[in-house]
Amino acid sequence: MSNTSPYDAMFSSIIGQDYEMLQLISPAATEMSRLVGNTVSAYPNTDEPLQVVELGSGTGITTLALLTAQDGIQVFSVDNEPTMQKQAKQQLQQWVDQGQLTFCSDDALTALQQLASDSVDIIASAYTLHNFLNSYREQVIKEIFRVLKPNGQFINGDRYGLNDISNHTRAVQEEVSHYFKVLVPLNRIDLLEQWIVHLFNDESENHVMREAVALQQLQDSGFSAITVSHRSAINALVTAKKPIK
Repeated sequence: MSNTSPYDAMFSSIIGQDYEMLQLISPAATEMSRLVGNTVSAYPNTDEPLQVVELGSGTGITTLALLTAQDGIQVFSVDNEPTMQKQAKQQLQQWVDQGQLTFCSDDALTALQQLASDSVDIIASAYTLHNFLNSYREQVIKEIFRVLKPNGQFINGDRYGLNDISNHTRAVQEEVSHYFKVLVPLNRIDLLEQWIVHLFNDESENHVMREAVALQQLQDSGFSAITVSHRSAINALVTAKKPIK
């Protein structure tokens, strides 16, 4: 008998196939993708096109926000979930044809480890890092710091758990309630089940990305100018810079 759970790699199954539903059950997620793009658009212009690495392209919502942030921007988009990356490729083929977008199907850590130190202007992400095991995420953060150029920026719109556990629990309860309000009238009980199971994964002790711990992790890795903004319940935009040597 296989030990593989039917809920493993859910982004390659029903959630990945219907990921656009996330915009209905979590409008904050779409807003965070927009904010990530806006933050990139405010990055100082240079003589050369911005070199951006995106961790977790998903279906391409954040990728599009990055591609339209500045003229000529170069995006290297990493995602090892084929179901979702296929959708992104279909929607963003014109930028691939123009030479502005390259897809990578490695996992985040492997992709970063293959990049040169001090080689990238921005590493951006939305709703990817919270899916990682804590130990894996710590390695990814260290690699992000290594790969960024001095004064390069890390931009992440994501689930940053509230430091107050009681407030965090209430926010999660409201989130689950909203899932029911959206998906039950649509008769998408299958998708409701998958998102709730996925939420259990997000909230497990070896996954949850608590704000205080996450910010300390960035500081310990060498980042400065660490800021948290645009918080909406469990969602927040975090930015940090690699200091100039």
